[in-house]
Amino acid sequence: MASEADSVGSAPALPESLLQLMAQIGPQWGNNVQANVRLMVEKFSEVLALAPKTGQATRNLAYGGHPRHVLDVYAPLDSAAGANPVVIFVHGGAFVDGDKDRSAEVYSNVCWYFARHGVLAVNLEFRLAPETTYPGGTDDIAAGVAWVRTHIAKHGGDPLRVFLMGHSAGAAHAAHYAYDRSFHPPGGPGIAGLIVVSGRVRAENSASNPNAKRVEAYYGVDAARMESGSAVNHVTAESVATMIAMAEFENPLLDVHCAELFYRLSSATGRAPRLVWMAGHNHTSIVAHFNTAEDRLGREILAFMRSGR
Repeated sequence: MASEADSVGSAPALPESLLQLMAQIGPQWGNNVQANVRLMVEKFSEVLALAPKTGQATRNLAYGGHPRHVLDVYAPLDSAAGANPVVIFVHGGAFVDGDKDRSAEVYSNVCWYFARHGVLAVNLEFRLAPETTYPGGTDDIAAGVAWVRTHIAKHGGDPLRVFLMGHSAGAAHAAHYAYDRSFHPPGGPGIAGLIVVSGRVRAENSASNPNAKRVEAYYGVDAARMESGSAVNHVTAESVATMIAMAEFENPLLDVHCAELFYRLSSATGRAPRLVWMAGHNHTSIVAHFNTAEDRLGREILAFMRSGR
Protein backbone atom coordinates (compact mmCIF):
# COMPACT_ATOMS: atom_id res chain seq x y z
CA MET A 1 0.00 0.00 0.00
CA ALA A 2 1.44 3.35 -1.04
CA SER A 3 1.15 6.62 0.83
CA GLU A 4 2.44 10.07 0.04
CA ALA A 5 3.33 12.98 2.29
CA ASP A 6 4.54 16.47 1.47
CA SER A 7 7.08 18.43 3.44
CA VAL A 8 5.58 21.00 5.77
CA GLY A 9 8.16 23.54 6.84
CA SER A 10 11.79 22.64 7.49
CA ALA A 11 13.36 19.87 9.49
CA PRO A 12 12.94 20.48 13.23
CA ALA A 13 15.87 21.48 15.43
CA LEU A 14 16.73 19.32 18.41
CA PRO A 15 15.26 21.08 21.46
CA GLU A 16 17.62 22.22 24.18
CA SER A 17 15.91 19.92 26.68
CA LEU A 18 16.75 16.89 24.52
CA LEU A 19 20.36 18.01 24.06
CA GLN A 20 20.67 18.39 27.83
CA LEU A 21 19.20 14.92 28.37
CA MET A 22 21.68 13.43 25.89
CA ALA A 23 24.56 15.14 27.71
CA GLN A 24 23.26 13.85 31.05
CA ILE A 25 22.80 10.19 30.18
CA GLY A 26 25.64 9.89 27.67
CA PRO A 27 28.47 9.16 30.14
CA GLN A 28 26.28 6.54 31.88
CA TRP A 29 24.88 5.04 28.68
CA GLY A 30 26.29 1.56 29.23
CA ASN A 31 24.85 1.23 32.73
CA ASN A 32 21.32 0.60 31.44
CA VAL A 33 21.37 0.28 27.69
CA GLN A 34 17.80 -0.94 27.15
CA ALA A 35 16.23 1.79 29.32
CA ASN A 36 18.33 4.47 27.64
CA VAL A 37 17.37 3.21 24.18
CA ARG A 38 13.67 3.37 25.08
CA LEU A 39 14.04 6.88 26.46
CA MET A 40 15.83 8.14 23.35
CA VAL A 41 13.27 6.56 21.03
CA GLU A 42 10.47 8.22 23.00
CA LYS A 43 12.05 11.68 23.02
CA PHE A 44 13.20 11.63 19.40
CA SER A 45 9.80 10.37 18.25
CA GLU A 46 8.26 13.54 19.66
CA VAL A 47 10.64 15.67 17.61
CA LEU A 48 10.36 13.56 14.46
CA ALA A 49 6.58 13.86 14.46
CA LEU A 50 7.26 17.40 13.19
CA ALA A 51 9.79 16.33 10.55
CA PRO A 52 9.13 16.64 6.80
CA LYS A 53 8.04 13.43 5.11
CA THR A 54 8.42 14.05 1.41
CA GLY A 55 8.12 11.12 -0.95
CA GLN A 56 6.13 7.95 -1.43
CA ALA A 57 6.24 5.00 0.97
CA THR A 58 5.29 1.49 -0.13
CA ARG A 59 5.18 -0.78 2.89
CA ASN A 60 5.53 -4.45 3.78
CA LEU A 61 6.67 -5.88 0.48
CA ALA A 62 7.73 -9.51 0.85
CA TYR A 63 11.31 -10.47 -0.07
CA GLY A 64 11.08 -14.02 1.34
CA GLY A 65 8.78 -16.55 2.94
CA HIS A 66 9.08 -15.64 6.64
CA PRO A 67 6.67 -13.07 8.20
CA ARG A 68 9.68 -10.86 8.97
CA HIS A 69 10.95 -11.06 5.40
CA VAL A 70 9.37 -7.73 4.53
CA LEU A 71 10.65 -4.30 3.55
CA ASP A 72 9.40 -0.78 2.97
CA VAL A 73 10.40 1.35 -0.02
CA TYR A 74 10.64 5.15 0.34
CA ALA A 75 10.91 6.80 -3.06
CA PRO A 76 11.63 10.46 -3.79
CA LEU A 77 8.81 12.42 -5.41
CA ASP A 78 8.86 12.46 -9.22
CA SER A 79 11.30 9.54 -9.25
CA ALA A 80 12.11 8.33 -12.74
CA ALA A 81 12.46 4.57 -13.23
CA GLY A 82 15.97 3.38 -12.43
CA ALA A 83 17.29 6.89 -11.83
CA ASN A 84 17.90 7.13 -8.09
CA PRO A 85 20.70 5.71 -5.93
CA VAL A 86 19.46 3.30 -3.28
CA VAL A 87 20.15 2.85 0.43
CA ILE A 88 19.07 -0.34 2.20
CA PHE A 89 18.76 0.40 5.94
CA VAL A 90 19.02 -2.48 8.44
CA HIS A 91 17.96 -1.65 12.02
CA GLY A 92 19.54 -2.74 15.28
CA GLY A 93 18.17 -4.51 18.36
CA ALA A 94 20.98 -6.65 19.80
CA PHE A 95 19.97 -9.62 17.60
CA VAL A 96 16.88 -10.51 19.68
CA ASP A 97 14.81 -7.32 19.46
CA GLY A 98 13.91 -4.50 17.14
CA ASP A 99 11.68 -3.73 14.21
CA LYS A 100 11.93 -1.63 11.09
CA ASP A 101 9.38 0.60 12.85
CA ARG A 102 10.86 0.96 16.33
CA SER A 103 8.17 3.61 16.82
CA ALA A 104 5.86 5.47 14.47
CA GLU A 105 8.83 7.74 13.68
CA VAL A 106 12.00 5.69 14.29
CA TYR A 107 13.46 4.19 11.95
CA SER A 108 11.36 5.54 9.12
CA ASN A 109 13.07 8.87 9.80
CA VAL A 110 16.25 7.51 8.21
CA CYS A 111 14.37 6.61 5.04
CA TRP A 112 12.41 9.87 4.85
CA TYR A 113 15.69 11.75 5.12
CA PHE A 114 17.18 9.96 2.13
CA ALA A 115 14.00 10.19 0.06
CA ARG A 116 13.96 13.93 0.72
CA HIS A 117 17.50 14.11 -0.69
CA GLY A 118 16.87 12.17 -3.89
CA VAL A 119 17.87 8.71 -2.66
CA LEU A 120 15.48 5.78 -2.73
CA ALA A 121 15.53 4.12 0.71
CA VAL A 122 14.61 0.57 1.68
CA ASN A 123 13.81 -0.27 5.32
CA LEU A 124 14.62 -3.97 5.71
CA GLU A 125 13.20 -6.33 8.33
CA PHE A 126 14.98 -9.58 9.26
CA ARG A 127 14.57 -12.60 11.53
CA LEU A 128 15.58 -12.43 15.18
CA ALA A 129 17.24 -14.82 17.63
CA PRO A 130 16.52 -17.27 19.09
CA GLU A 131 14.15 -18.17 16.23
CA THR A 132 17.07 -17.87 13.84
CA THR A 133 20.76 -18.12 14.70
CA TYR A 134 24.00 -17.37 12.88
CA PRO A 135 24.17 -17.06 9.90
CA GLY A 136 20.43 -16.48 9.50
CA GLY A 137 20.77 -12.70 9.67
CA THR A 138 23.39 -12.74 6.91
CA ASP A 139 21.13 -14.96 4.80
CA ASP A 140 18.32 -12.42 5.22
CA ILE A 141 20.55 -9.56 4.09
CA ALA A 142 21.56 -11.60 1.05
CA ALA A 143 17.91 -12.21 0.20
CA GLY A 144 17.02 -8.56 0.72
CA VAL A 145 19.83 -7.34 -1.51
CA ALA A 146 18.81 -9.85 -4.20
CA TRP A 147 15.21 -8.60 -4.06
CA VAL A 148 16.36 -4.98 -4.37
CA ARG A 149 18.62 -5.74 -7.31
CA THR A 150 15.75 -7.47 -9.09
CA HIS A 151 12.81 -5.19 -8.28
CA ILE A 152 14.04 -1.73 -7.31
CA ALA A 153 14.12 -0.23 -10.81
CA LYS A 154 10.32 -0.23 -11.04
CA HIS A 155 10.24 1.84 -7.83
CA GLY A 156 12.71 4.36 -9.26
CA GLY A 157 15.98 2.91 -7.94
CA ASP A 158 19.19 2.17 -9.79
CA PRO A 159 20.13 -1.50 -9.15
CA LEU A 160 23.76 -0.70 -9.94
CA ARG A 161 23.97 1.96 -7.21
CA VAL A 162 22.78 0.10 -4.12
CA PHE A 163 24.38 0.98 -0.77
CA LEU A 164 23.89 -1.16 2.34
CA MET A 165 23.60 0.67 5.68
CA GLY A 166 23.31 -1.07 9.04
CA HIS A 167 23.06 0.09 12.64
CA SER A 168 24.22 -1.96 15.64
CA ALA A 169 23.22 -5.63 15.16
CA GLY A 170 21.88 -4.69 11.75
CA ALA A 171 25.38 -3.51 10.87
CA ALA A 172 26.75 -6.86 12.09
CA HIS A 173 24.54 -8.67 9.57
CA ALA A 174 25.13 -6.13 6.79
CA ALA A 175 28.91 -6.06 7.20
CA HIS A 176 29.18 -9.83 7.45
CA TYR A 177 27.28 -10.16 4.18
CA ALA A 178 29.32 -7.41 2.52
CA TYR A 179 32.71 -8.90 3.44
CA ASP A 180 32.18 -12.68 3.55
CA ARG A 181 32.33 -13.78 -0.08
CA SER A 182 30.84 -17.20 0.70
CA PHE A 183 27.44 -15.48 0.91
CA HIS A 184 27.76 -13.58 -2.38
CA PRO A 185 26.07 -14.56 -5.61
CA PRO A 186 28.22 -14.86 -8.75
CA GLY A 187 29.61 -11.44 -9.56
CA GLY A 188 29.96 -10.21 -5.98
CA PRO A 189 27.77 -8.76 -3.23
CA GLY A 190 25.69 -6.57 -5.53
CA ILE A 191 26.28 -3.39 -3.55
CA ALA A 192 28.24 -0.24 -4.39
CA GLY A 193 29.20 0.47 -0.79
CA LEU A 194 28.64 -0.28 2.89
CA ILE A 195 27.79 2.18 5.69
CA VAL A 196 28.48 0.83 9.19
CA VAL A 197 26.83 2.86 11.97
CA SER A 198 27.71 1.83 15.54
CA GLY A 199 28.16 -1.69 14.25
CA ARG A 200 28.75 -4.86 16.25
CA VAL A 201 31.29 -5.96 13.67
CA ARG A 202 33.02 -8.26 16.15
CA ALA A 203 31.00 -10.99 17.88
CA GLU A 204 32.08 -11.40 21.50
CA ASN A 205 30.54 -12.19 24.87
CA SER A 206 33.05 -10.65 27.24
CA ALA A 207 32.19 -9.51 30.75
CA SER A 208 32.45 -5.90 29.51
CA ASN A 209 29.60 -6.42 27.06
CA PRO A 210 26.20 -5.73 28.68
CA ASN A 211 24.53 -7.40 25.69
CA ALA A 212 26.65 -10.57 25.92
CA LYS A 213 23.64 -12.87 26.46
CA ARG A 214 21.92 -11.38 23.44
CA VAL A 215 25.01 -11.96 21.35
CA GLU A 216 25.06 -15.58 22.57
CA ALA A 217 21.40 -15.99 21.60
CA TYR A 218 22.39 -15.45 17.98
CA TYR A 219 25.96 -16.74 17.70
CA GLY A 220 26.04 -19.31 20.51
CA VAL A 221 29.01 -19.54 22.86
CA ASP A 222 31.56 -21.29 20.65
CA ALA A 223 34.52 -18.95 20.14
CA ALA A 224 35.29 -20.25 16.64
CA ARG A 225 31.71 -19.62 15.57
CA MET A 226 31.93 -16.04 16.84
CA GLU A 227 35.18 -15.53 14.96
CA SER A 228 33.55 -16.83 11.79
CA GLY A 229 30.63 -14.46 12.29
CA SER A 230 32.78 -11.39 12.98
CA ALA A 231 32.75 -9.10 9.96
CA VAL A 232 36.21 -7.73 10.76
CA ASN A 233 37.72 -11.16 10.08
CA HIS A 234 36.54 -11.13 6.46
CA VAL A 235 38.04 -7.81 5.36
CA THR A 236 40.37 -8.04 2.35
CA ALA A 237 41.95 -5.65 -0.13
CA GLU A 238 38.96 -6.30 -2.40
CA SER A 239 36.32 -5.46 0.23
CA VAL A 240 33.56 -3.14 -0.87
CA ALA A 241 33.98 0.61 -0.23
CA THR A 242 33.03 1.29 3.40
CA MET A 243 32.10 4.27 5.56
CA ILE A 244 32.10 3.98 9.37
CA ALA A 245 30.22 6.14 11.88
CA MET A 246 30.18 5.88 15.67
CA ALA A 247 28.78 7.90 18.56
CA GLU A 248 30.69 9.43 21.44
CA PHE A 249 28.55 7.42 23.89
CA GLU A 250 28.23 3.88 22.57
CA ASN A 251 27.09 0.56 23.87
CA PRO A 252 30.32 -0.68 25.50
CA LEU A 253 32.92 -1.90 23.01
CA LEU A 254 31.04 -0.99 19.81
CA ASP A 255 33.30 2.01 19.22
CA VAL A 256 36.31 -0.26 19.79
CA HIS A 257 34.98 -2.75 17.25
CA CYS A 258 34.35 0.03 14.73
CA ALA A 259 37.90 1.26 15.31
CA GLU A 260 39.16 -2.26 14.63
CA LEU A 261 37.21 -2.28 11.37
CA PHE A 262 38.78 1.06 10.43
CA TYR A 263 42.25 -0.38 11.10
CA ARG A 264 41.59 -3.61 9.22
CA LEU A 265 40.26 -1.79 6.16
CA SER A 266 43.13 0.70 6.23
CA SER A 267 45.70 -2.08 6.50
CA ALA A 268 44.12 -4.26 3.82
CA THR A 269 43.47 -1.55 1.24
CA GLY A 270 46.26 0.92 2.00
CA ARG A 271 43.71 3.71 2.29
CA ALA A 272 41.73 4.88 5.31
CA PRO A 273 37.95 4.69 4.89
CA ARG A 274 35.64 7.59 5.63
CA LEU A 275 35.13 7.81 9.42
CA VAL A 276 32.65 10.00 11.31
CA TRP A 277 32.72 10.36 15.10
CA MET A 278 29.51 11.98 16.33
CA ALA A 279 30.30 14.12 19.38
CA GLY A 280 27.51 14.34 21.94
CA HIS A 281 25.54 11.51 20.36
CA ASN A 282 24.72 8.12 21.84
CA HIS A 283 24.06 4.69 20.36
CA THR A 284 20.43 5.51 19.58
CA SER A 285 20.55 9.21 18.75
CA ILE A 286 23.11 8.53 16.01
CA VAL A 287 20.25 7.18 13.89
CA ALA A 288 17.25 8.77 15.61
CA HIS A 289 18.42 12.27 14.68
CA PHE A 290 18.06 11.68 10.93
CA ASN A 291 15.52 14.03 9.31
CA THR A 292 16.02 16.71 11.97
CA ALA A 293 17.88 19.96 11.33
CA GLU A 294 21.15 18.32 12.39
CA ASP A 295 22.32 16.51 9.27
CA ARG A 296 26.11 16.20 9.48
CA LEU A 297 26.01 12.42 9.33
CA GLY A 298 23.44 12.44 6.55
CA ARG A 299 25.57 14.79 4.48
CA GLU A 300 28.63 12.61 5.05
CA ILE A 301 26.73 9.55 3.82
CA LEU A 302 25.46 11.39 0.74
CA ALA A 303 29.02 12.50 -0.02
CA PHE A 304 30.25 8.91 0.41
CA MET A 305 27.61 7.71 -2.02
CA ARG A 306 28.63 10.31 -4.59
CA SER A 307 32.38 9.76 -4.30
CA GLY A 308 32.59 6.07 -3.42
CA ARG A 309 34.92 6.75 -0.51
